[in-house]
Parts: sequence; C-alpha cells; structure tokens
Amino acid sequence: MQPEKRTVSKIDDLKQRSSNAELGGGPDRLEKQHSAGKMTARERIDLFLDEGSFEEFDKFVVHRSTDFGLDKQRFPGDGVITGHGLVDGREVFVFAQDFTVFGGSLSETHAKKICKVMDLAMKVGAPIVGLNDSGGARIQEGVVSLGGYADIFLRNTLASGVVPQISCILGPCAGGAVYSPAITDFNVMVKDTSYMFITGPDVIKTVTHEDVTKDELGGAMTHNARSGVAHFAADSDAQALLITRELLSFIPANNLDDPPITATSDPDDRIDEKLNDLVPESASQPYDIREIVRTVVDENYFFEVQEHYAPNIVIGFARLGGRPVGIVANQPAYLAGVLDIDASVKAARFVRFCDCFNIPLITFEDVPGFLPGVDQEHFGIIRHGAKLLYAFAEATVPKITVITRKAYGGAYCVMASKHIRTDVNFAYPTAEIAVMGAEGAVGILYRKDLADTTNPEETRQRIIDEYNDKFANPYVAAEHGFIDEVIEPKFTRPKLIRALRMLGSKRDSNPPRKHGNIPL
Repeated sequence: MQPEKRTVSKIDDLKQRSSNAELGGGPDRLEKQHSAGKMTARERIDLFLDEGSFEEFDKFVVHRSTDFGLDKQRFPGDGVITGHGLVDGREVFVFAQDFTVFGGSLSETHAKKICKVMDLAMKVGAPIVGLNDSGGARIQEGVVSLGGYADIFLRNTLASGVVPQISCILGPCAGGAVYSPAITDFNVMVKDTSYMFITGPDVIKTVTHEDVTKDELGGAMTHNARSGVAHFAADSDAQALLITRELLSFIPANNLDDPPITATSDPDDRIDEKLNDLVPESASQPYDIREIVRTVVDENYFFEVQEHYAPNIVIGFARLGGRPVGIVANQPAYLAGVLDIDASVKAARFVRFCDCFNIPLITFEDVPGFLPGVDQEHFGIIRHGAKLLYAFAEATVPKITVITRKAYGGAYCVMASKHIRTDVNFAYPTAEIAVMGAEGAVGILYRKDLADTTNPEETRQRIIDEYNDKFANPYVAAEHGFIDEVIEPKFTRPKLIRALRMLGSKRDSNPPRKHGNIPL
C-alpha cells in the first residue's frame, strides 16, 4: 500500500473508532437517557465547558474483565468521559459518567480514568468537576471495583483544600459512590432525576420496615433542605451545569492563587440611604439580612449557597470592588437568627472552604445566642457550635465583621469577634453587645428589687433602659477596642471595600503542626 493511502486509511480508522466511542451505549440507550429527562455525558460536557475547548483523555479504554459475559460487551471509554477544558477561559478538569454504558457503573479501568485526571489536576493546580450518573460499583468485577472507589476517595482527600472540587449529581449515586461527593467542596443536585443514599428503599424496607421513595430518601430537596449533604437544587441538568460555572467564577484555581477579579461599574464609594432604615427599631422585630447583603455588594448580586438548609444562617459568595468574598450572616427572619447545630455546621464548613482558597470573609452579625433545648444539648450543640468557633479562629484570610443588631453571649464570641483574630470589626448604632438581652439580664440581676417594689413594671422598664445604656450598645465595646468603628449603615459598602483593600497584603499563620483537631 502506498504511504499516502496508508495514512488515509489510518485516519479513516481513527474517525470510525472516535465515532463509535461517542455513541456510548448505542442510539437506543442514548434515546432512553433523553426520555428520562437527562442529558448524555457528552452533551453535559459540551454545555459545561467553553465551546470547542474540551480535550479528551482515554477515549478508547475498555474494561479488562472477561467474567459474566463481559468479554462480549466492550464499549470504548468504559462508561466515563474524562479530560480537561475551559470555563470562562480558565482550565478545569472534568469527568462525566455515562449511564448508557453499564448504567455508568464503576469498573477498575473506569476508576483509573478518573484517578488520572484527578492526579493531573493536582499537578497543574486546576479545579476538578465530577458529573456523576452511576448505578454504583460494577458487580461483575467484585472487589476490584470497590478498590477503584477507594482510590478515588484517597485523591478526593488529598486534593481537599488544594484544588476546588465540585460534584454534580445528575442521576443515581448510591452505596459507596456517595463518599466521593461527600468529600468534595460543593454538591449540585437535580430535582426529580438525581438521588443519593447509602442503602436504597428496598433494603430499608427489608431491614426497618419503613416505606420510602427514592426521592423522599435521597432526592435533591431532601439533601438540600434536610440532610445538608447538597448545596444547590437545580431544575434540570442544564441549570446544574450553569450553577457550577457560576460557582467557579468566584473561586481561584488552587490554594496558591487569589480569587479572580471581575470588572464592575458599581462605584466603590456608593452609599445607600436605604440601609439606615433596614434594621428595625424593635430588637424583636425580624428583617431579612439578605437585603443588607444585596444592598452592599457589587451590582446587588448575592450568590447564595445552601439556601434551603439551616435558613437561620445565610452563606454565599458576592463581590466587593470586583473581588470575591464569602458572606456569613445570621438571618433574623428565621428563628431570630439563633445559632443551632445545623447552622453552626453549615457556616463552619463554608468558612473553612473560603480560608482554604484565599477568599476574604465578611460576617453580618445579628445573633441572640445559641438555641436552647434538650434536643440541641443532647445532639451536641456544644461540639457543633465549637466547629464554627474553631473555623473562624483558625482562618487566616482577611476577616471583617459588621454587627447590625444583637450580639449576645457566647454567640458574640463565635461570630468572628475581634477576640478570635478578626481584622476589622464594625457595628451599627443599633448594635446590642452583651452577655444577654436586657429583659433576661434584669430578671436575673434585679429579681429581689422587682419583687419588693410597689410598681414592678415601671421599675423594670427603668432598669432595662439603664442596662441598655450601660451594657447593650456598641460604644462600650468600642471603648475596649473590640469594635474598631461604629458606622452609619449607609456607609457599609465603602467601609468594607476600604478595609478589604487595606487587608490585601495581610499575612497571618497558625502554629506549626500537622493539622489541628477540629471537634468533629
């Protein structure tokens, strides 16, 4: 054969093999994927990455097993598509499990493909995004497939805090498979088509006699609102992928980089008179802390994380002067913004993520304390509340706190107080900083006086006013240097931006150690 014809023949063979690999489990299975309301693995990658940027690895890998008839079923790629591409021009590594091939089940070679891109992502310092759609371990391969999961779990652990890891659950994710997303930084789920659980409804019914559907047990809203395992609930595959792209826009490529700066037309010195009226005069009247956050940040845009879980605390990303920041804020509109077990864990995890990836932390504080109750105590509010305290104290990124109203008791200390290395602490004139609220304090301190007086209500109110003047105001804390400045609310945005710029060259560290022992 002439060299020219031989080359043409080889190129034609390459094209045919590539075409076969891109068919996944075949046209019928691809159509079944669509009929289930799901995109195919390749469609997901094409939508997620910048157009034409995907570079695929290991396209022709097939499984090695010959047991149980597997020697007669070989699909190029072996149920997972791996490679790298760009998101808004920045490098990202990605793997997408293909449910049309053996139900996306994980084999030895399937796992090796995922491990390869994870190893390379660590070497070059780029985020890892997993598009999960798998029935679990490939039963025919036995312990080899289980070993593949463990190989992935190890890499998830080693990559934690080094490069961002995001999991999109776009179908089933059950059994041992759930532990990889559990280690990653963020989980995005799709309503009605994705679910996560250790054991399925059939096993639960056999063991505990409980009847539950897949969606009730481990659907998107179950994990977004009840368990806290997931961070976002999307209406479709496409929305989940767009959420992931937006999430990446706030995050640096790795722990040595700074977050990406975005141009903004929102003036740094913008003031907003509306802020002066957002915090109610009455200490017991609720308001939505997100109104303050949105009013202050660039373009009034706040990208909330875990919106449906522990709504008494609000977390998420925003920008100030074009720079990404992590927001942690008590929510007076729900349970008065009290800290409980779920809120403490939710916020602690987010604080630690921001600290890992050099994202400054802005805290808006309006907290009456920790939630009292037998269940809270028995389920470990002490231990879980300590997680948030630990996270804030350990964080070395720039930290700024704004006390909008209440800052009572131990919760004052925990919510990024000056005492745990917060750099700049502001307070509104409405701030109340004390061991407890005036009502409770007066009831304890002046019980005998109130019992002896002929006009207890009038006396009580007079003492409450005296207590507020002496203790529950920001100026006492400011006299001790615990508050750097009492500010008029309308100036919050320029004050925060100036403080962030001042802290841009901040250098802080923790004592030399292997790692701390956070109270898990």
